[in-house]
Amino acid sequence: QVQLVESGGGLVQAGGSLRLSCAASGRAINGAHMGWFRQAPGKEREFVAAISWWSGGSTYYADSVKGRFTISRDNAKNTIYLQMNSLKPEDTAVYYCAVAPGSSWPPYEYNYGGQGTRVTVSS
Repeated sequence: QVQLVESGGGLVQAGGSLRLSCAASGRAINGAHMGWFRQAPGKEREFVAAISWWSGGSTYYADSVKGRFTISRDNAKNTIYLQMNSLKPEDTAVYYCAVAPGSSWPPYEYNYGGQGTRVTVSS
């Protein structure tokens, strides 16, 4: 079973940037599609971005973050990243990474394993 540890969250002003990391342990993730999700206070968890396992990595984004966020991975470090630019107050949430158990792209199912990292964007 893979364990996921998210980090990199914090408080930032609107228009600023943050880079989130998700370190996996327990098994290699180089053969797995990975994703980022977020949950704002009082709201359902929502999809943010996904990256495929293959070299070059196909990516897929929620419309709300397209053009501002970039997902990437470093399989040698067993880690994925989420670069967040031009942050908005509505991006405030706890961000979670997840691993897709299946091979279909884009994935329709994910497993979560971390505590998340909190991002707060002030106006």
